[in-house]
Amino acid sequence: MAISVDLHLHTTASDGRLTPTELVELTASKGLRTISVSDHDTTAGLEEAQRAVDRVPGMRLIPGIELSCDVPGGEVHMLGYFMDVADAGFQETLSGFREGRLARGEGMVQKLAEFGLHIEWERVLEIAGDASVGRPHIAHALVEKGYFAEPSDAFREYLGRNGKAYVERSKLTPADAVKLLNDMGGVAVFAHPWFERRGNEPEPEQSLIETVEELKAAGLHGMEVHYSMYDEATVDWLADVARAYDLIPCGGSDYHHSGNSREPLPGVNGPPMETVERLEEAARRLASRR
Repeated sequence: MAISVDLHLHTTASDGRLTPTELVELTASKGLRTISVSDHDTTAGLEEAQRAVDRVPGMRLIPGIELSCDVPGGEVHMLGYFMDVADAGFQETLSGFREGRLARGEGMVQKLAEFGLHIEWERVLEIAGDASVGRPHIAHALVEKGYFAEPSDAFREYLGRNGKAYVERSKLTPADAVKLLNDMGGVAVFAHPWFERRGNEPEPEQSLIETVEELKAAGLHGMEVHYSMYDEATVDWLADVARAYDLIPCGGSDYHHSGNSREPLPGVNGPPMETVERLEEAARRLASRR
């Protein structure tokens, strides 16, 4: 079945490497007709993306965002769709998150130097440009300096959650992220849940289900099922979980144009159009409560 929906895409507004216009052009060339730009802690790419979408007949942009959240021993990412991006309080909250990214990034550059990996913080900022600074920008600086062949190598040893140079930053709890999105009329969706399981526990499936139950009680509407880096068995299992908890089965490529050799392109995996219809209905219900 041809994929026409991708609800998880990143641009140069955060840690993607394509501008919103370039991303829209790429996704259109892959046959996608409904997309969501879901940058980390920012909605800055949405206006340009909408202008680009308006130039493609029959294409549609759903406003999105991705938030990072703390859980014991790990983190969870929360996607939001259809939220009120013009709300001043919401934008002020996002600005605070981005300031935390700056402090965390500078701290990681300092820790990398302790391991003999010397990059300039100013160069990281140049790579990021006007974007919300993230670990991928540091990874690209490391690749540029010749320390690693591709960004994923830097994450594996130094920048990942358990990496030698990892630095924490202030984050929401998952339940608070769900509430924040819901209060803004946004439909909250658990991002790449299998990757966010509390993976060192002996029963990761049960741990993930417990997280789903907690988030459902907080107002969660959906979870990513059709995710580009999941195999068929994982998709099937997550689809069963989504049905059991009446969650909308979302998904997409999580495309960053990262420079990693195995990164899936948009259009490889994604949810059916029915998912978009269910997200719209959830958004209408939330809007009626505001």
